[in-house]
Amino acid sequence: MEAEEPVTPVGRFFVQEEINQVINCVMGLKNPINIESIKAEIRNSIMIQHPRFQSVLVRNKNGREYWERTQKVNLDNHIFLIQDVNDICTDDDDEIVNKYVSDLTVSSPLSADKPLWELHILKDQNVLVWRIHHALGDGVSLMSLILAMCRKVDEPGELPTVPKPVIKNNNRSRRENIWELVMRIWLSFVYTMELFLRCFCSKRDGKTKISGGSGVEFWPRKLATAKFKLDDMKAVKNAVPNATTNDVLFGVISAGLSRYLDYHQPSNSKGLRITGLGMVNLRKQPGLQDMSELVKNKPLSSWWGNKFGFILLPVYHDENVDNDPLQYVKRAKEMLDKKKLSLEAHIAYAIGNFVMSFLGPKVAMWLNNRVVCSTSFTISNVVGPQEEIMFGGNPITSFRVTSTSLSHALTMHMVSYAGKAEMQILVAKDIIPDPQFLAKCFEDALLEMKDVSKDCI
Repeated sequence: MEAEEPVTPVGRFFVQEEINQVINCVMGLKNPINIESIKAEIRNSIMIQHPRFQSVLVRNKNGREYWERTQKVNLDNHIFLIQDVNDICTDDDDEIVNKYVSDLTVSSPLSADKPLWELHILKDQNVLVWRIHHALGDGVSLMSLILAMCRKVDEPGELPTVPKPVIKNNNRSRRENIWELVMRIWLSFVYTMELFLRCFCSKRDGKTKISGGSGVEFWPRKLATAKFKLDDMKAVKNAVPNATTNDVLFGVISAGLSRYLDYHQPSNSKGLRITGLGMVNLRKQPGLQDMSELVKNKPLSSWWGNKFGFILLPVYHDENVDNDPLQYVKRAKEMLDKKKLSLEAHIAYAIGNFVMSFLGPKVAMWLNNRVVCSTSFTISNVVGPQEEIMFGGNPITSFRVTSTSLSHALTMHMVSYAGKAEMQILVAKDIIPDPQFLAKCFEDALLEMKDVSKDCI
């Protein structure tokens, strides 16, 4: 890596003052935290050797952003012991941590005079809060890097197992392949036109209880956690032919939002459509990356960074679904199968890159604002390790992720780990004052689907 390296177009987008995105990863630990042990672990880790974590963001006289390597990273400038965080009169550690992180999402940008990452240690709650700027990488990159610093609980000398993608054999006929190509082109065109209409025309979601808008990103936030068992998700998945965990997740989101809107606006929620933005990993190898192998064998630009697009995810509330909650999953699967066949996420990524590279950040921010303000929520899902792991010899009890607030009043980020999945629900509290109730709507929706699925197996 040279002394200065240009920031990628997506990275440049995330460092703009109007958006300035930071990823907050909350790592719960089982045993009391030893701060010196944490520092020693980071000092000897693959992270501190990573070029992005040794570089500061600089701008030249033309305003273009570059990464400039520092001589040495001073960990004392990046690792902070946070005390006296309980200002909400509760003994519930989850609530204390969620309150702390929700405040970070609107009021605490990272300092640009050092590499763009921090670690906040909430010692009383046994929690580490990793704060990493989105310009350094996306959720998959950063989670892969964090896991490369961890070890298995059962085998302390071994790195966590990275889930391998399942490769399906293509035994279809030539006619089927041609038909798939035709459908791919058609669906890509249809979905791109919808994106175009949301950017340049008046197509947007109707006003609902969860609607955000321009400027909402600066409003105070609340954070709640929806907790799921992966076994429950698998039971529902097995009850719907060829379904995936993402199908189940979006079915749960659809059912939970329907419940929430029914409660708050029962007179006009039937037949309603709201739209979300779903983040999609675009790497050739889906899921987490084996960081130790990539660092050894491949150039940085080929695997690190922000390599994701987005798709528009429609949620329809139909009263005919209420008697069979699995219909939410079946409809989600039908819709997501078409989305996966299309090139919508790749096209969205390419448009963003083109606009930042040739039209500049002002146009990119305008387009982003148009898309976000015409939709109702953001959702992402990262599949974590399914075995118990530890950091610095301390077993990890949970992974949770959220990011800097957007113009959406509702953003959701889910991470699965060791048989469970936890979804952080970040809301603008003046619009959605009861995120705990919304979390319960999602949890109850999955449990209801699981109960129905028993009759289908």
